[in-house]
Amino acid sequence: MFSFLTPSTRTLIAATLASVLLVPSLGLADEAPYQRNCDTPIIHPKRVTDMTPNDTDDPAIWINPHDAAKSLIVGTDKKRDGGLYVFDLKGHMLKDKTVPLKRPNNVDIEYGLMLGGTSVDIAVATERLTSKLRVFSLPDMTAIDGGGLDMFVGEQGEDQRALMGISLYKRPADGAIFAIVGRKNGPSGSYLWQYLLHDDGNGQLSATLVRRFGTFSGLNEIEAIAVDDELGYIYYSDEGVGVRKYYADPSQSNKELALFATKDFAGDHEGISIYTQPNGQGYILVSDQQANEFHIFPRQGTTDDPHHHPLLKVVELATCESDGSEVTSTPLGKDFPSGMFVAMSDNCTFQIYKWEQIAGDDL
Repeated sequence: MFSFLTPSTRTLIAATLASVLLVPSLGLADEAPYQRNCDTPIIHPKRVTDMTPNDTDDPAIWINPHDAAKSLIVGTDKKRDGGLYVFDLKGHMLKDKTVPLKRPNNVDIEYGLMLGGTSVDIAVATERLTSKLRVFSLPDMTAIDGGGLDMFVGEQGEDQRALMGISLYKRPADGAIFAIVGRKNGPSGSYLWQYLLHDDGNGQLSATLVRRFGTFSGLNEIEAIAVDDELGYIYYSDEGVGVRKYYADPSQSNKELALFATKDFAGDHEGISIYTQPNGQGYILVSDQQANEFHIFPRQGTTDDPHHHPLLKVVELATCESDGSEVTSTPLGKDFPSGMFVAMSDNCTFQIYKWEQIAGDDL
């Protein structure tokens, strides 16, 4: 081939072709979403939980007020025959605390719900196939919801009532506890509904709708929701677009305060977790699901604008296709002196990291 060319020209052409062939998918790679090889993790977890039967989705952390080292991780397994699974901080499943549920998605935890004159810590999960919010006391995981609280009553269509995201807000002024609930699909402006969780006067748990809100791009869906109790903000992932920020108190404005994390995501914006520090400082962590990365933003915003959240850092963990995550800055014994970060991975586990692994030397 190329016999009509001089030897030096043939050598140049051969070298050029070889260099092209060594570049995979030349001209196409830029169009494909980035995916790291999950067999070569950047940061390894300190621990990994026992496997659930089907498909992990979202974790929450309950801090034991008597001994933080005996705190618990509560996570969802989101199939039709799934449930809530509870783990100790070594990752061991506590089978006596397992609660079967019909397609649970997300879970969150709050402290000090007044019910029947007693203060109760609660784990609250969305049960998609029944359109009910399920509520359990902690640490015993006893149902206190009378079989479930109906959500999105009056909405038409299966997706409009198929529960997805859940986050709880405890208002500092009066201790009132609210559930912010999302579904598989909904209209922009009222995608999320907010309910007051309260005693109905007879010692039974009730949920009263107090607000509909939430801009939606229409691109994918809204699942991940997180609330900053202290600062009073709700954050949620408009998948494929960014993270939206609103006031948590339903008596305040429904105006969107910020849209951030809009750049450099390979795919869906997923789990959101908030690492709190004194004086309103800390970090917001957002899962970039298809890149197996977590993007980190300042909780307090910037000096000039508390609603401007520029990117600080990206960390690559061992998680694959991570959806839900949770973080706490509370010291949880000698193994987690600055807190813990927990994230699901697509092999039916939750991965447990020391906060120092996430922070590194630059946070």
